[in-house]
Amino acid sequence: MTPRKEYYKQNAKKILTALAKRHMVGYYCETKEIALKKAFEIMQEGSTVAWGGSQTLKEIGILEELKKHNYTLLDRDSAKSPEELEKIYHDTFCADYYLMSTNAITLDGKLINMDGRGNRIAALIFGPKNIIVFAGMNKVVPNEEAGIERIKSLAAPMNAIRLQTKTPCTATGHCQNCSSPSSICSNLLITRLSKTPNRIKIILIGEELGF
Repeated sequence: MTPRKEYYKQNAKKILTALAKRHMVGYYCETKEIALKKAFEIMQEGSTVAWGGSQTLKEIGILEELKKHNYTLLDRDSAKSPEELEKIYHDTFCADYYLMSTNAITLDGKLINMDGRGNRIAALIFGPKNIIVFAGMNKVVPNEEAGIERIKSLAAPMNAIRLQTKTPCTATGHCQNCSSPSSICSNLLITRLSKTPNRIKIILIGEELGF
């Protein structure tokens, strides 16, 4: 085992213990392939599945794999009109499983997320019966402050560039606390506890994934 893999494994142990105390379920998978398999072990066939915008989900390949199985998919990309898109956004809150990543996760098991429209963090808080969060170990931070800084200095600018938004951070490489209509940093959420025990499931992955 490489030093990096051993380092990830040791940190994952701490996080999994912390998640259990926060009424969340944690798993550690050394590779994205194992993580993909774990996700399908969790999700029951025939269920309704939705997801938030996530580079990590794309890199894992789960969105394409879902189409090969017996699930009802709430896919925003399939919307043919603004009205249909809005309906999918709202139907998401009745999904059996909602898939997402997280902008950061602390060693003591807190999820830190910043969102523009707010649909992703809204679903994390309330609605879908189960939340499955995929997080590469590159997203682990020591505390809340470091998590917020990670968002401002890395996750937000990278995602803004990915989404081709017209915001200052795409030019400066760091959040400028702008009030641009295209801002993807309107809402900040720190999740320290799952009020419904075991609703939130975290799959930690021993690779660098997403932003």
